Amino acid sequence: MRIGITCYPSLGGSGVVATELGKLLAEIGHEIHFITYDMPFRLGHFHQNIWYHGVEANRYAVFKYPPYDLALANRMAQVAKVHRLDLLHVHYAIPHAVAAILAKQMVGDHLKVVTTLHGTDITVLGEDPTLKDIICFGVNKSDAVTAVSDSLVKQTKDMLCVDKEIERIYNFIDWRQFYPRDVSHIRPMYAQPDEKILLHISNFRAVKRPEDVIHIFDRVQRQIPSRLILVGEGVEWPKVNALVGELGLTSKVIFLGKQEEVAQLISLADLLLLPSAKESFGLVALEAMACGIPTVGSNIGGIPEVVKHSETGFLADVGDIETMANYSIRLLKDQKLYQTFSENGLQRVKDKFCGKKIAQQYEELYHRVVEG
Repeated sequence: MRIGITCYPSLGGSGVVATELGKLLAEIGHEIHFITYDMPFRLGHFHQNIWYHGVEANRYAVFKYPPYDLALANRMAQVAKVHRLDLLHVHYAIPHAVAAILAKQMVGDHLKVVTTLHGTDITVLGEDPTLKDIICFGVNKSDAVTAVSDSLVKQTKDMLCVDKEIERIYNFIDWRQFYPRDVSHIRPMYAQPDEKILLHISNFRAVKRPEDVIHIFDRVQRQIPSRLILVGEGVEWPKVNALVGELGLTSKVIFLGKQEEVAQLISLADLLLLPSAKESFGLVALEAMACGIPTVGSNIGGIPEVVKHSETGFLADVGDIETMANYSIRLLKDQKLYQTFSENGLQRVKDKFCGKKIAQQYEELYHRVVEG
């Protein structure tokens, strides 16, 4: 099949999943065309059966804001005509789904639109009254709609005027990238031999509750020699940095900023902290499980569909810092329990979140849509 994929190409779970899915589909033999404003960061070097088509909005003086959504729709239509695409698979409801529907009207009904909802497009933007109706339009007019967790399916139906069937297809990892790595040669750069490493990766928005991460770590390091590695940047970063100083943790917290390749960093860790207030899936927890690293996080959204409480990690209520800290200490002190969680996580990833299995689910969906 000839498939167009549109996503946000910068750092973020939706862009990661969209890019990795495109790569897997290309390996199977499908022709994949990425249509975005920039090269997806996970695309990397040349791949057979993959094309990239850039989108640039006109900056004509009469426009207060460059009309990116219209430029995207036009570019989708151009690529669909020239390369005879069978469908457009767009990740995120706006503007991507709406642009794809407009492109379909320009090209013809033979071009199908599959929309994947990833979370923020529903849980945050869906609450905005200025966007709610256009999100509903994009979802309802798509030929097929998927969401990355059962939790997100329910939230979408509860929050929006959506009558379209929504199929849950989980996010996934590629075993060739995420697996337990031998990082003994670089671990001394980050911690002493007797120290544990805790890890947090996010875009440092308030919804990720990064200050909770610092408070959890503060309690852990009082009982267990440990270091905290923080990966990412965002609006909450200054607050987090200030809190680290206030608590006297500067020598124990390592700020690494944005990192494109995180698989090796995850393997460095002994534990992932994910205390988010909202999380439609929790891709970083899945990546950690694939590396044999348990997660301690919030019992919210899609996280419980990824992390099985008391089997592959521990979950607590949002904001319950004490319980998360106690869970972390328990895991880091009990080597037998830790090993059990690590092995359970590896098996769970193989059973439910293998990239090839998920790509096959999307393949089957594409055929159903295209063949009617």
